[in-house]
Amino acid sequence: MKKKNILLYTLGLSLSLGLYSCDNFLDLEPISMITIDNAYVTGSQLEAALTGTYESFQSSDYYVWDHVLFQDVRSDNHYAGGDNPEIFQIDALNINPTNGRVFNAWSNIYNAIAKANLVLERAPAITDPALTEQRRAQIMGEAAFLRAYHYYNLVKLWGGVPLVLETVKSADPAVVRVPRATEQEVYAQIIADLEFALDNRLPDTYGSDASVNKARATKGAANALLATVYAQMPTPNYNKVLEHANAVINSSAGYRLLENYDHLYDGNHYNNDESIMEVQYLGSNEGNWGPQMHLPPSLSGDTWRKFTTPSHDLVNAFDAEGDEIRKNATMVFEAVPWADEYWSNQTGSQVPFAYKWRNASGWASADRPYIFRLADIILLKAEALNELNRPTEAAQEVNRVRSRVSLEDVPQTTAASQTQMRTVILKERRLELAQEGRRWDDLVRYGVAREVMNNLNETDLRTGQRVNYNVTDADLLLPIPQQEINRNPTLEQNPL
Repeated sequence: MKKKNILLYTLGLSLSLGLYSCDNFLDLEPISMITIDNAYVTGSQLEAALTGTYESFQSSDYYVWDHVLFQDVRSDNHYAGGDNPEIFQIDALNINPTNGRVFNAWSNIYNAIAKANLVLERAPAITDPALTEQRRAQIMGEAAFLRAYHYYNLVKLWGGVPLVLETVKSADPAVVRVPRATEQEVYAQIIADLEFALDNRLPDTYGSDASVNKARATKGAANALLATVYAQMPTPNYNKVLEHANAVINSSAGYRLLENYDHLYDGNHYNNDESIMEVQYLGSNEGNWGPQMHLPPSLSGDTWRKFTTPSHDLVNAFDAEGDEIRKNATMVFEAVPWADEYWSNQTGSQVPFAYKWRNASGWASADRPYIFRLADIILLKAEALNELNRPTEAAQEVNRVRSRVSLEDVPQTTAASQTQMRTVILKERRLELAQEGRRWDDLVRYGVAREVMNNLNETDLRTGQRVNYNVTDADLLLPIPQQEINRNPTLEQNPL
């Protein structure tokens, strides 16, 4: 990932006001008596603020759905589908600075960071005797993890971004215009937050209730994020990736691969042993609207054209591997009443649909995206071992994941080659994690995003012409939202 020129950046008044907007998770009465100084003086108020910080996973469009657009639709895994010009831009890797999905992602993630900052700032000053020192430390560890996770998503999408580490108390431009940090500085802050969280603050579990342990930051989640960060940063540290991946795999939390891959997505096995952390959608008024966007008419109950259509290249990758188990868990084919520019010009033809979220429930699904699960971390461990020139050991980790879906072990001749194992691991991550918001990062990390996208053989059936993605280095990062540049004309745009 290329380095960026660093100029001043203003977060804008909307973000500074967002520091005080706690959506619907705080019910502090009487409202007329509440100020920023007296709203966070008890342990229960701090707990409510922390709950609001977690709530960003459910309320933010980025964590509901856009992370799939910027990872799977942007890559070779899925087409845009649907009828939204802004998502067509993402699919074509021709994303404008005025794209609303780009602005929403930026704003939503910074709003989540603002909530975490508020908890971290207020927690040390609370003197409520009902708040034990152990719980205070845990709360701060949870908030630090959440801030780190959000900054990780920012830095891998945009490169260097403004580091805002405390609440903004003024709308003065001199205060809100925060300079962009470098990628290295952002990654350093992420690592510092995670080390802070792990330093006697986060537990392995919060008890025996899986719905709590999988919903909240734990040592397992922090180590999973650290393994991911050390792999994705501009200069990877694979010794650290291995260290933190092993910490997850050997955790006393007892993570293990489910025997049945389909159970990860069937809606009946959430908060399972493979899950490290997941968004806790409950349905009804606490539901996930994402499944309604991509499920076929027979499952969604409506007949408009759906989004996030699996690509020919992804289908071919499953078929070439003979990977029926993961293919059938990842997509479902159905005849549709619309024409599709990649699958058929005729209505009534079979088209694949994204299938890892399977219950639309009228825009109020209980289907849950995984934030981290064990197979992802096992494959990161394999990647680390291979990059440390231990390809045979890397193959053993890959085989753990392949055996679950009844695929043969990696051939010994392949396992002896570091170069060949790179190809094997990247392919295995694609088949294992499709529609889980990992693919674009993997292509960038492996240094093959341009090659893979420009070598795709996709035909637009409306014209009969091959699609030319024409990916350059400038496409590896998203453009800074134009709305943010308008607030600060000195902010230089990422190369377009």
